[in-house]
Amino acid sequence: MLLTITTPEEMAALGALLATQLRSGDLVTLNGELGAGKTTLTRGLGAALGVRGAVTSPTFVLARTHPRPEGAPLVHVDAYRLSSAIELDDLDIDFPASIVVVEWGEGLLDGITDEWLQLDIVRPVGGVVTDDGVETRTVTVTGHGPRWADLGWLEGFGA
Repeated sequence: MLLTITTPEEMAALGALLATQLRSGDLVTLNGELGAGKTTLTRGLGAALGVRGAVTSPTFVLARTHPRPEGAPLVHVDAYRLSSAIELDDLDIDFPASIVVVEWGEGLLDGITDEWLQLDIVRPVGGVVTDDGVETRTVTVTGHGPRWADLGWLEGFGA
């Protein structure tokens, strides 16, 4: 499913919408260039889940766990320094008991799970900016496995 996101607030709202669908054991990968909006989306997700602690760009840590008062914690992973699924597995993340969001996770899921949600965020090249100074992004959402076969909950968002 292809979405058009026109503001950072809308990217955060996409994260909040995603939060309504997530449960323990879910894995989400966010792919896109620096500044595409991966962390903005994750902030919206974290706020909607009610996580403790600020969701920041995980530049200086590989993974950060954000506990919640109730429910599975959000584990935010920055995988750009990882070279394989083995290194992701070495982080010893409790995937079944967590909601895991992996930035730069493309190609690192071999053997981790058969089901995940993939969001590919494309930031325009060449300065395509709206009248109010915002770069429009396109987000392609792809579900992998039966858990994510139906993306109907995204209908009408970012259209």
